[in-house]
Amino acid sequence: MIQEREVIEIDPMHEPKEMLPTGKVKVQIGPPTLTRFEKARIMGARALQLSLGAPPFIPIPKNARTSLDIAMEELEQKAIPITVRRVLPNGDYQNIPVEYFD
Repeated sequence: MIQEREVIEIDPMHEPKEMLPTGKVKVQIGPPTLTRFEKARIMGARALQLSLGAPPFIPIPKNARTSLDIAMEELEQKAIPITVRRVLPNGDYQNIPVEYFD
């Protein structure tokens, strides 16, 4: 029962540490693909950079009409040098370059 459970009054301090890729498993936290939220954040940030005059990392496609189209194509080709930080509830984290995602 709930009344019989031990009450933890002092939580031992956990020092957050970075989880590094091991062997074939490069993405240890979360799914091995970018989530839709990560994609939206990356594309939005990169589209803003492009609209403010940043040089593109790929040749501009003929069908690209906006900076968002260029950012989407850069992300598909994994040409954007951006790192995604995924954090666990205990504070541990992993910095994952875009190239590591499937």
